[in-house]
Amino acid sequence: MLMVNNIAYIDADSVTAEFNISPDCVFVKNNVLSETGLIENAAQACSAIVGQSYFEVDDLEGEGNNIIGYISAIKKVVISDLPKVNETLITKAKLISRYDTDTMSICTIQGSTFRNDDLIVDCTLNFLIHEL
Repeated sequence: MLMVNNIAYIDADSVTAEFNISPDCVFVKNNVLSETGLIENAAQACSAIVGQSYFEVDDLEGEGNNIIGYISAIKKVVISDLPKVNETLITKAKLISRYDTDTMSICTIQGSTFRNDDLIVDCTLNFLIHEL
């Protein structure tokens, strides 16, 4: 399930992504987004930083390549509150480190998720991203 509705900003080292929590989200139970959903939202936002390098600049729909990403490690995650359906999350992430081969990237990214101006998730995740 897609857990990012809009990328408000992205460059080679950072991203700001938005997610509107819908009632049909698989991670929603009793009108609340679960901890697993918050981690998945952060992971999808974070992985966009490195994932964008696998696509051409003019491929706005992401149809020119086929990649997959995995969380290889959760180094840190602190969740202070669970958001409700119809709330909007803003996730900001920064690339900490990256190692590339011809077909894959291994990276560490720090992410912060906000509801309104309140920090509700602080995490550091490792990813393996590769072409299929």
